[in-house]
Amino acid sequence: MKLVILAGGFGTRLSEETDNRPKPMVEIGGKPILWHIMKIYAHYGFNDFIICCGYKGDFIKHYFANYARLNSDISVALNTGDVTYINRPREDWTVTLIDTGANSMTGGRIKRIAPYLNGESFMLTYGDGVANVDIQALVKFHKTQGKAATVTAVPSPGRFGVMDLSKDNNVSHFSEKPINEMGMINGGFFVLENKVLDYINDDSTIWEQEPLRNLSKNGELAAFRHDGFWKPMDTLRDKRQLEEMWEANKAPWKVW
Repeated sequence: MKLVILAGGFGTRLSEETDNRPKPMVEIGGKPILWHIMKIYAHYGFNDFIICCGYKGDFIKHYFANYARLNSDISVALNTGDVTYINRPREDWTVTLIDTGANSMTGGRIKRIAPYLNGESFMLTYGDGVANVDIQALVKFHKTQGKAATVTAVPSPGRFGVMDLSKDNNVSHFSEKPINEMGMINGGFFVLENKVLDYINDDSTIWEQEPLRNLSKNGELAAFRHDGFWKPMDTLRDKRQLEEMWEANKAPWKVW
């Protein structure tokens, strides 16, 4: 099953870092947060990635096109120009990088990579959030629910819109950023059947609005409850907190 990563946004709330590079390339522990996300999935055996590029997408393409050189020691024969890689990286990944437009919304980006999905089910997540979600358990849960989509539901930190979940783990309602109300929110880490693409119209479609609401309305959106670690990198404060966890060797998302 392929993993689609949304990595094309402007990252305006982290402008201190994103003026010069795309948000998924902001580093935690010397590695882009995008790499951390991919390591989580690869740990569970999923290593076929489609990255939806947009804002400053060339940075992401350059990183993976030169991955071996950037992550290896090298020996260069100056008379021939031959390069020998020493301690090559061990990642056995296939990374497909697609330009999904500078101004496309999240739904539009998903729609644009449809030809690369081969009509199959796929996973989807955001390029700026890490968690210790058990991906194998998530996929197994999705298959048992028989729905078109599964979203990982995480406890609200109090600054997002919330989802109301039914006892049989379906999403029954969305509430827009209620004041002083706790609940479960969309934490990304989706598993999706290919038919969810029919819920997306064009580049202007925001995945988190009409498509998810209509899936919920049609009883096609299940929720995988995750009460463990989850954290998006929305602000410079978030970035520093993640960095502190990594440097202290207390990064809960480091499951590999």
